Amino acid sequence: MKAGLILIISISAMLISATTVYAGENTKSSANAVMKDAKGNTVGLATFTEECNGLVRINVNVKGLTPGLHGIHIHEKGDCAGPTFTSAGGHYNPLGKEHGLKNPEGPHAGDLPNLKVGEDGRGCMNVTTDLVTLSPGPTTLFPANGTALIIHAGPDDQITDPAGDSGSRIVCGVIEKK
Repeated sequence: MKAGLILIISISAMLISATTVYAGENTKSSANAVMKDAKGNTVGLATFTEECNGLVRINVNVKGLTPGLHGIHIHEKGDCAGPTFTSAGGHYNPLGKEHGLKNPEGPHAGDLPNLKVGEDGRGCMNVTTDLVTLSPGPTTLFPANGTALIIHAGPDDQITDPAGDSGSRIVCGVIEKK
């Protein structure tokens, strides 16, 4: 009886250990960016999750913006000093490409589709990209100077270099590893 109980406990311990190791190997990397307007008010949150296939899922939820399309890009510095957010630098472009998802010489690693904001001032975006990674490498979102997510006043035309003619920077969030 004791031998049977010890065997069951041993098998259970091995299964728990194997499950823990397997779960750890498939853990997704993730990051957040708390999105703030020019006055420093929190207007939303962006989450970044590296999926098992290497794609990075970006989920953005914001409020209090002007209805319509807004350019949204990952920028080259993790610095969101307001009110103009120029401290975030240019678009994240570690591979030296041209701007725009439609540009034959592009895109920048930080180029994303436009964010659509409804009449209620709320916008959400759920996209995946293979242009960046949360893992180490040439397009990681965690270089020495960090990165930031910026929302612009107008839409991105997805081709005009260097910024898609998307206007001033109105919201910024530093991308931070969770």
